[in-house]
Amino acid sequence: MSSPLPIGVFDSGVGGVSVLRAIRQLLPLEHLVYVADSRHAPYGNRPPAFVTERATTLIHYFVERSAKAVVVACNTATGIAVDALRHRFPDLPIVAIEPALKPAVALSSTGVVGILATRGTLASEKFKRLVDLHGQRGTIVTQIGIGLVEQVERGELDSAATRALVESALAPLLTAGADTIVLGCTHYPFLTPVIQEVAGPGIRVIDPAVAVARELGRRLESGDMRRAGDVGAPIEFLTSGTPEDVGCVLARLWPDPVEVAALPDRFR
Repeated sequence: MSSPLPIGVFDSGVGGVSVLRAIRQLLPLEHLVYVADSRHAPYGNRPPAFVTERATTLIHYFVERSAKAVVVACNTATGIAVDALRHRFPDLPIVAIEPALKPAVALSSTGVVGILATRGTLASEKFKRLVDLHGQRGTIVTQIGIGLVEQVERGELDSAATRALVESALAPLLTAGADTIVLGCTHYPFLTPVIQEVAGPGIRVIDPAVAVARELGRRLESGDMRRAGDVGAPIEFLTSGTPEDVGCVLARLWPDPVEVAALPDRFR
């Protein structure tokens, strides 16, 4: 059997499109519905209760759309809310992104791994458990990417101001000897060219988006929920913010022209 039902993907803003891109490449037939919660972005500086409430509201929207699975394409929402979400929606497969600490430790030559993430992700209990689980074989150095989410939300991917923020964020990690840097926020992959240039050719930069897409594929296979057919289903883009503004940014992030719709008022 196969299922034509949609897959919901959400983030606090446009950053989760980096995960959506990986999903589309691996699962080109699936009907994807992406919600940018731009009205409330970024989640990284929000109280945990607020992040949990927003994530719950967005999953209610996907449930109303009869989604067969949901991807939490936001490290902060994963760290703060995913356990509560899975408890509240036990029959809905929820695949969540998290910093790729395990492969980073395995790949590091110096044994020093840098994690670039938001304040909310680094402060979450889930991230602390991740460090306890995989961080014993190396030294884990964390750094808040101050201002980076906002730059991506504005579509400023390679401006002088963005480069200055990247240099400031990477300096402590590089000084500590990190040879592997994990992008612990889905916005950051859009800054990879600048991050890699500032870090230098000897530094490995890890984006966990592909791993999330693979896990989603496994969940769909195990539940016999893959969409069949010869033509890919559409991708819908919605936002709790201003569709025109989000559309302008997505024009820089997505390879094809997109139309952005407003999320229904009761979910905004």
